[in-house]
Amino acid sequence: MFKIDVIPRFGDIDGLKHVNNTVLAVWFEKARNPIFRMFTPNLDLSYEEWKLILVRTEFDFIGQMYYGKDVEIRTFISRIGNSSFTIGHEAWQDDELKARGSAVLVHYDFINQVPLPITEDIRKNLEDHLIK
Repeated sequence: MFKIDVIPRFGDIDGLKHVNNTVLAVWFEKARNPIFRMFTPNLDLSYEEWKLILVRTEFDFIGQMYYGKDVEIRTFISRIGNSSFTIGHEAWQDDELKARGSAVLVHYDFINQVPLPITEDIRKNLEDHLIK
């Protein structure tokens, strides 16, 4: 499992004084960076060598999050297929689960426009973070 802390910005807050629902997608994407590096290990995450395509995301909002308190994003792998895998995310504030979501990504060859099998070394790295 990967964990990062996010500090809600003033601009992340909406008229109801809680973190806007659109912000969660950005926070969860940021939390996927260690997984992106498994597929593109160079430090700049070069677009020329990019090997993943996002095919699905979903979110469940459980409780409101507020400005002034850090949010811990927990990221893990929940499923590994032949060329696709599912990433699970949770957002915690004040030791309470506030949101959860998932993202399905496909190992992808953008030049030939085809899915690629997940290699054994990458599969092993993903399995190290597998939580069912």
